[in-house]
Amino acid sequence: MSEVSHSLLVLLTAVAFIVVATSKLKWHPFIVLLMASYGIGFGAGMDPMAIGTTIREGFGSILGYIGIIILLGTLIGVILERTGAAITMANAVLSLLGTRFPALAMSIMGYIVSIPVFCDSGFVILSSLKRALVERTQTSAVTMTVALATGLFASHTLVPPTPGPIAAAGNLDISDKLGLVIFMGIVVSAAAMLAGYLWAIYVGKRYHSEEDDSHFDEEAYERALKDYGKLPSASAAFAPILVPIILIAMGSVVSFPGHPLGEGNVFVLLSFLGKPINALFIGFFIALFLLPQLTKVTTYDWIEDGLKSAATIVMITGAGGGLGAILKASAIGETLGNSLAGYNLGIFLPFMIAAAFKTAQGSSTVALVATSALIAPMLDTLGLDSTTGRVLAVAAIGAGAMTVSHANDSFFWVVSQFSKMEVSVAYRAQTLATLVQGLTAMATVFLLSLILL
Repeated sequence: MSEVSHSLLVLLTAVAFIVVATSKLKWHPFIVLLMASYGIGFGAGMDPMAIGTTIREGFGSILGYIGIIILLGTLIGVILERTGAAITMANAVLSLLGTRFPALAMSIMGYIVSIPVFCDSGFVILSSLKRALVERTQTSAVTMTVALATGLFASHTLVPPTPGPIAAAGNLDISDKLGLVIFMGIVVSAAAMLAGYLWAIYVGKRYHSEEDDSHFDEEAYERALKDYGKLPSASAAFAPILVPIILIAMGSVVSFPGHPLGEGNVFVLLSFLGKPINALFIGFFIALFLLPQLTKVTTYDWIEDGLKSAATIVMITGAGGGLGAILKASAIGETLGNSLAGYNLGIFLPFMIAAAFKTAQGSSTVALVATSALIAPMLDTLGLDSTTGRVLAVAAIGAGAMTVSHANDSFFWVVSQFSKMEVSVAYRAQTLATLVQGLTAMATVFLLSLILL
């Protein structure tokens, strides 16, 4: 068996095991992911002494990035829910956009938020609003979840200032043309967002999650309003969400190549405030102003409940990070990517290599960086050795970097666990959504290449 065939077999076997063990056998995802990680390590021929270390490092690495963010986001969500701020937000969105297209509203919000904010963080931040809208509009929870997730994912891999597209532009030597990369990314990602929204409507009619069991009760709603007393204002309710998003966006802007605001005190301050963990911590303190009073119930019991509810999500996300680390260390993604590089596929080659990297090792950013570095010497052969060709190549790589999100991607677990969605449903709804998005984005890039090249 060739190296490529063996790598593909190991990958497909691991994915099949995860799906069957979690959906059919009902094993806990944390244990299943650890078992799959060890299976891949041994199947790929890794040094047995390195497997445990690699899993541990991957587990710690992903939690070092997103663990505290998940915890802080969950705590903000608990406060928003228990102070009635989530009701205020839902009512504000409904008054602005009406009740006819709540899923489209989620897609658009996710799309905008994920331009400066990583999609994992964005989903955590907006989860409380999504749950409130599900109850108020009685829209399918699966529809709302997938609409939010695909809106976030669309801009995450295609529109700077997220690091992946910027790195890809740098590898293809067009950092000075970042404006063109942003414009192209907006056009392509808008098509991907629309495809994700339509898919969300489709799957929402076929699948359910635990969130669908929380039906809106008008009498209970009126009783809750009396219990809450005076609801927070819209500005106060949205502040714990919007302030972190704005801070992260500003932190991204000052870090643009060329440092548009210089490298002085303003740069240092905004860079500090723009770190997701710092921005979410500020959002948490802003949320504290929503508390009716500072008592043991509000400052300890509510926090304790939030930490408990987030613990499972954090552990599963960490196990997904361990799986991703094993796949990177086993070089399965690199093997599949290099095998595709031997075919002259024009603008489709960057897409296919990035999709192989993404599917094999989970990280969209890694797929963007690795693919752009791999194809940089091939641009002339591919007919992409021009400014427009390079910009289109970045877009094609971005389309591949969203194809597909599954068990080795932390975003998959954030989406499924925060939305109380069974793994089998998450594969059908979220994973296939990213496939639809990736193919739609690539089709858009191809059509643009026919016009622009």
